[in-house]
Amino acid sequence: MAGLFDRFALNGLEIKNRVMMSPMCQYSVWAKDGAPNEWHYVHYISRAVGGVGLVMMEMTDVVPDGRITVYDLGIWDDAQIPAFRRIVDQVHSYGAKIGIQLAHAGRKAESPELQPEAPSPIAFSDKYRVPRELSRDDIRRLVDAFREGARRALEAGVDTLELHGAHGYLIHQFMSPLSNHRTDEYGEPTRFGVEVIEAVKSVMPSGMPLLMRLSATEYTDQGYSFADLLEMARIYRDHGVDMFDVSTGGNAVVHIHDYPGYQLPYAAELKKALNVPVITVGRMESFDLAQAALERGEADMVAIARGLLRDPYWANAAALHFEQHVQVPQEYYRAFPRWFTTGESR
Repeated sequence: MAGLFDRFALNGLEIKNRVMMSPMCQYSVWAKDGAPNEWHYVHYISRAVGGVGLVMMEMTDVVPDGRITVYDLGIWDDAQIPAFRRIVDQVHSYGAKIGIQLAHAGRKAESPELQPEAPSPIAFSDKYRVPRELSRDDIRRLVDAFREGARRALEAGVDTLELHGAHGYLIHQFMSPLSNHRTDEYGEPTRFGVEVIEAVKSVMPSGMPLLMRLSATEYTDQGYSFADLLEMARIYRDHGVDMFDVSTGGNAVVHIHDYPGYQLPYAAELKKALNVPVITVGRMESFDLAQAALERGEADMVAIARGLLRDPYWANAAALHFEQHVQVPQEYYRAFPRWFTTGESR
């Protein structure tokens, strides 16, 4: 089976290793215009320098009201493309691939300037506002917004796209009985997600894979079951999703007991049930745990989140741990053994 530093290929995408930088909101767009700034430039490029194979940019919203806060990234205007392209080009220059996670926060919009909107007028909790129920015309508008967001991301030069269908955001809200009480065709839990998938795929090159993050469980009996999720994922796969990024939770106020690798069993089971490549995420920063998940065939890539916040060079540190050769900028050669930086024999 594969290890962390084996190459990974999916459709037309080839990645130098199995390490993905997990998308993590930075809430740092101080101009409130959705465009990435110097913080995002340094944040993402430093992880490419640090050896990550695939950088997945944070939740990037397809309409202004789709943000969690006004400090989130957005991709609703062509004027935002150059700022994304600047990051994409530099990430590529250090040998990594890059994607953007397209999203809409739905009922989890927090800033008072934003209007929360959702499948049904059900607040996430008593600390959130009751969202406006989306009409059919609203839904068509949002599907088009996802398509246009994908087009802009492609113009910025990304290698892949990820749809955010987890953590209680809009696609997830349509999937769940906790947040979708509709009686029209959009009461069917995958209808909205399928329309978004088809819209995004319509502008993607044929060889470019589409990823999708899903919450495998909602941690409450009132939510969907894992069996339900598998069936929804099957439908998404059949409509064009090439790889699933398997997380949990986010659509109910519950306490989650997390521990290293706590979400890995869901990824492994989804991979087995649907015969589809998966990414595992969730406290996977132990080098040995991440390696074992791949060697056992439980996942195809490992997404590192807080581990990469603590150490931008996590991937290079893991490579040293396993005595693997990885790409290091020449300016850093003096910090590593010669065989590590050049691939020469020890």
